[in-house]
Amino acid sequence: MERRWLILALVFAVRMNMGFQFQSIGALAPLVARDFAVNLADIGFLIGLYLAPGVFLSLPSGAIGRRMGDKGAVLLALVLMFAGGLLMALVPSWSAQVAGRFIAGIGGVLLNVVMTKVVTDWFAGREIATAMAIFVNSWPAGIALALVVMPSIGAGAGLVAVHLVSVIAIAAGFVAFASLYAPPPVTVARSGAATWPARSALAPLLVASLVWSLFNGAFAILFSFGTTLLTERGWSLAAAGSVTSVVMWLSVLSVPLGGLLADMTGRPLTVLVGGALAMTVLLGAVPSTDLVVPVFVALGLVSGLPAGPIMSLPSRVLQPETRALGMGLFYTLYYALTMIAPWLAGLAAARAGSAGAAFYLGAAWLIAGCLALPLFTRLASPLRVQATAR
Repeated sequence: MERRWLILALVFAVRMNMGFQFQSIGALAPLVARDFAVNLADIGFLIGLYLAPGVFLSLPSGAIGRRMGDKGAVLLALVLMFAGGLLMALVPSWSAQVAGRFIAGIGGVLLNVVMTKVVTDWFAGREIATAMAIFVNSWPAGIALALVVMPSIGAGAGLVAVHLVSVIAIAAGFVAFASLYAPPPVTVARSGAATWPARSALAPLLVASLVWSLFNGAFAILFSFGTTLLTERGWSLAAAGSVTSVVMWLSVLSVPLGGLLADMTGRPLTVLVGGALAMTVLLGAVPSTDLVVPVFVALGLVSGLPAGPIMSLPSRVLQPETRALGMGLFYTLYYALTMIAPWLAGLAAARAGSAGAAFYLGAAWLIAGCLALPLFTRLASPLRVQATAR
């Protein structure tokens, strides 16, 4: 029993590198703009580019894991993340930043998909909800750490030093995973060949993915443009990064809290909508308030609440034999939409002349996600009736 928790701790620590590397652009957006003479729209594009490979890699990632083995696929992912980060550090051109970011993103997507399977294999039927909540939190924990560490390094030593710190951490993760990871002692039984979801399940599945994408797009604005917004107000880069990181650290607590509240009350949609609406109000308040720290604290406390309830939506429409391909499709759409979210937010900020416009756009996305929920419920209800009848 202790072994699987040690494996989860290893997976958590290694996966933190994904959030840490992803945030290397958002945490240092003012430096990126200065060093490469680009605007916020360009920075938003570079932020979202890390997620772009998920559009074509989410579905085949499972096959890659089966062919290479989970350990081999994770190590390959870390090599790609290392290579992309090293390219960004050593070649001081915008085209190299774009290429390196894309290569690193390929590794990040592969790491994410394969590690999700790793945790499922070790915890299937045993504390799986708790394990998945801990696993999911490695992403915001990595981002929060980046917001604390990277601005100080960037302000003192520049962007190159930040990228080098990231690749050194990735290399350490490679050594740790290669040395310590072992597959679960019991091979997970397969319940037949994976099949596509029924046509009637596709529409609610895609709506669920849309809700997840809109939520994550709004959430990404907090850590992608929070630092920029505060530096526009005269904050130092280090102070702006530290305050923005408060949202991420508190979300590490609010993500499992949202899942717990949903399970205890039996009202996941109420928790989802309540958290999303509270987040909407607070996002809309950020650009115009002087009470930045209290608002960011409140955002951290509510921003994680919808995550668990949203991720439970696909289970309402997918049968066991359709979950592998169904979740691949879910993540494909998620990556496609989330990839363009930072670019759209950056474009809005560039046109408005302030990062505050990105926060207003994020609030609009959360409202759109809440409005999509009744459509999901209507489409999913017949499928739940059919499942009950069986």
